[in-house]
Amino acid sequence: MIAKPAIPDVLREPGPGIGKPLSRVDGPLKVTGQARYAAEFNVPGLVHGYIVSSTITKGRITRIDTAAALRRPGVLHVFTHENRPHVAWFDRKWKDEDAPSGSPFRPLYDDRIVHAMQPVALVVAETFEAAREGARLVQVEYEAEPHETDLAARRHEAFTPGKEKGGFEPPPKPRGDPDRALAEAAVKVDVEYVQPTEHHNPMEMHGSTVVYNDDGTLTVHDKTQGAPNSHSWVCSVFGLSKSAVRVISPFVGGAFGSGLRPQHQLFMAVMAALQLKRSVRVELSRPQMFTFGHRPPTIQRVALGAAPDGTLQAMIHEAVQESSQFENYVEIVVNWSGQQYRCDNVRLDYKLARLDVFTPLDMRAPGAATGVPAIEMAMDELAHALRMDPVELRLRNYTDRDPNQDKPFSSKELRACFAQGAERFGWSRRNPQPRSMREGRQLIGWGVASGVWDAMQGQADARATLGIDGHLVVASATADIGTGTYTVMSQIAAGTLGLPIGNVTFKLGDSALPMAPIEGGSWTVSSVGSAVLAACERVRGRLYKLAAKMEGAPLGKAKPADMVLTDGHVALAADPARRVPIAEVMRSGGVLAIEEEARSVPYYVKRAQHTLATHSAVFAEVRVDEDLGTVQVSRIVSAVAAGRIINPKTAGSQVMGGVVMGIGMALEEETFMDHGLGRYMNHDLAEYHVPVNADIGSIDVIFVDEHDEVVNPLGAKGVGEIGIVGVPAAIANAVFHATGVRVRELPITLDKVLAGLSRRSAA
Repeated sequence: MIAKPAIPDVLREPGPGIGKPLSRVDGPLKVTGQARYAAEFNVPGLVHGYIVSSTITKGRITRIDTAAALRRPGVLHVFTHENRPHVAWFDRKWKDEDAPSGSPFRPLYDDRIVHAMQPVALVVAETFEAAREGARLVQVEYEAEPHETDLAARRHEAFTPGKEKGGFEPPPKPRGDPDRALAEAAVKVDVEYVQPTEHHNPMEMHGSTVVYNDDGTLTVHDKTQGAPNSHSWVCSVFGLSKSAVRVISPFVGGAFGSGLRPQHQLFMAVMAALQLKRSVRVELSRPQMFTFGHRPPTIQRVALGAAPDGTLQAMIHEAVQESSQFENYVEIVVNWSGQQYRCDNVRLDYKLARLDVFTPLDMRAPGAATGVPAIEMAMDELAHALRMDPVELRLRNYTDRDPNQDKPFSSKELRACFAQGAERFGWSRRNPQPRSMREGRQLIGWGVASGVWDAMQGQADARATLGIDGHLVVASATADIGTGTYTVMSQIAAGTLGLPIGNVTFKLGDSALPMAPIEGGSWTVSSVGSAVLAACERVRGRLYKLAAKMEGAPLGKAKPADMVLTDGHVALAADPARRVPIAEVMRSGGVLAIEEEARSVPYYVKRAQHTLATHSAVFAEVRVDEDLGTVQVSRIVSAVAAGRIINPKTAGSQVMGGVVMGIGMALEEETFMDHGLGRYMNHDLAEYHVPVNADIGSIDVIFVDEHDEVVNPLGAKGVGEIGIVGVPAAIANAVFHATGVRVRELPITLDKVLAGLSRRSAA
């Protein structure tokens, strides 16, 4: 039997149900330090592993000497490619749920070095300090080979990927004659935008604590966005039975996509535990967090042509993006442009360039956070050239059908987003002339952009168990990466069964629970929430049948269709005062507990007939110091249409978090590569800049009413990604409005602003 360490029950408090702004039910555990993360589970005899990273970017290891490390007191073993145990993964191309096509990186596989800071050894010791010191004593010699890490240098060698694994949809075929239409357009823009490498940098670094149980089974505490994914990966890679491994991840300290794929510390920890028959923890250092994936740098050309009235006549959007030498990582970058606006002449093109880097990795709104800002900045440039209000230009080219696929949207309240956002922001008071709004030496700019993200749903299972004491336990192997999953699922369950929120416990983050997909792509509420709803509806159905059969017929001859659940009672829908406590209903049927499990499956036929998406309109105000070139985002209004909002408080928090990351994309975030060394230079939180409190002004989130019967039974769309998508463009457009300087290379740092101001003065 696999040991089953207890996961602390989530603290509960009475509260409202679906659609109410309930505080996080897991909040007290987090703020009191009771929530435990992957590297915080301690067991007797736990030993520690520390990874040794390569000092070259490409080449081979010619010699590795571990003698000095092994002499260090407390060091137990040093794993290298020369002595590592053989595992199933080295013979076959095992993949994980989120893996792109190609051959995944295998730590310690051979002597080849394929990216900077590649793991080349693992030192295992009795203490973390001994392992770290031992790692410093490992001596490695290399034969370096020429490398290439500069996307601009390889852009002309880029290739067109096919329909890759992971849901990538190649751009649609061109429609019309975009080159001719562009040449003949009365007003046009044809520009290039550059976005840099970014890294996720969640607060919790990636770590894995692998508990080696007495019977040889493993209990794995992993930082992951999907315990079932890590479970199946470990079983496959090491050739273990499903019953021999259990993965537990009740709390995740942020991820932003970094936990979608099992990372190499998991492989190292499991390998060491099996070989040494000891419990092992391996946690990455902050610099090592820059070694396993990133938002890839991208170069985009956007060309737009329009009639004098603003009607789009031509659209060309081309992107070149980075991937590794061993996998084809792809994103949907350009497709959004053809979906967003009505235009008869469109060409969308997407290519990959292979570089000597680790494979990029999904990072919040992958593809959309890259491609949508480009088209939205270009639309602003076109609006300026037309002398037209940027909102008016977007509405003039608005479409209720997806032109890429010639399908209607299942719902699209983007017009209402623009209307409500503009009113809240005060857009009508905007002076359209750049540099026309100021306070002293502060130039004030107002910018706008729209956003879009897919409304996805996957298959998921959930189990609901209602006890005669009125307490409901709902379980699914999903994750909570800080998004509010514990709370929202509890609300769905409580609302479905008419229970106080304090009577519900939701369990997640355990591969032993009913199956759930990885938490990413803004589909957890849609997928797992639909399964929770279905399981609770089955419990409700059984309660109604028991109530209909009660001796003495307290509800008369009512049929299940005539009943409702409210406040822990079964009641008549037509006369709620006639009701019976759930405990009495169950007792009358001789039932101590009702347990049901259900699987949610997307409405495949309905969904195939529509395009499903969330939409947003983002309004930004910036203040630019005319002398210093510094940019301060003083306020943001984000109006979002995302179907039914289960919890406005947690959903609003998600959008606000996306806005903060969008501010980082626009003004701060950039991982600098020294192309001579092929290494990232600012691989720590001191030099990799992210927004802090002083960088953030007012953030106002509006949820626009939107009804959708196609997206899922809840009518809910995810909000984790939509919050970031339009923000970088809205800020960039506001900077232009403030200064008259158009910065097309993110982030917009003061040196770029000052250079633009200098050129403007010289002209």
